[in-house]
Amino acid sequence: MANFDIYFVRHGQTVLNKYHRIQGWVDAALTDKGVKDAQLAGQRLAHIPFTKAYTSDSDRAQKTAAYILAANSGTVKQAIVNPAFREENFGYFEGNDENQTWHMIGGPDGHNTYNAMITAYTIEGLRDRIAAQDPFHDAEDDAAYWARLQPGFDTLLHDCVDGEKVLVASHGTTIRSIVSRFQPDIDVAVSALNGSVTKLEVHGSNISVAYYNRVDDQLD
Repeated sequence: MANFDIYFVRHGQTVLNKYHRIQGWVDAALTDKGVKDAQLAGQRLAHIPFTKAYTSDSDRAQKTAAYILAANSGTVKQAIVNPAFREENFGYFEGNDENQTWHMIGGPDGHNTYNAMITAYTIEGLRDRIAAQDPFHDAEDDAAYWARLQPGFDTLLHDCVDGEKVLVASHGTTIRSIVSRFQPDIDVAVSALNGSVTKLEVHGSNISVAYYNRVDDQLD
């Protein structure tokens, strides 16, 4: 199996991010700040020549990937759309006010924010908790979530060869979930910022996280 690097980038800020609304499968346009987030990510990564690029099927991720690739020194200028890299599906809670929803789900236990609930329940346990409280039963529990996401990783492991640099434009909770799975000692109760970069190193069947949630200019 191959050795290669994957650079996960969270999309730029959207209208729903700006208003602190829950955004999973529901989509919203990038704000002016969101465009800048994507452009800055492109500048930070411009010196890393991408040989492959993927994006979720959400417009916010596709737009982010396009800005990054436009500035990149590699030859890849269009990302392959793969729905596996979508954000978590929050079901009934999509579009709801974050503060109100998280208070409803975790408040009875004294956990009033998403990050506080991750600390209390783990990100995997929180996913199950949200799904259990969705009255329409549309939210993904952890098993359904990984059944959808794992084929995306399988594609990368199958298609990539030694030495490749791979871009994946994705989403905050998805990136946090990936980090939690492959590097559980990293605290994913710290939010992934819009436009932040998280690097995974693949060595055959072993996947590790080189860094998480970086927005500085010293990326390798």
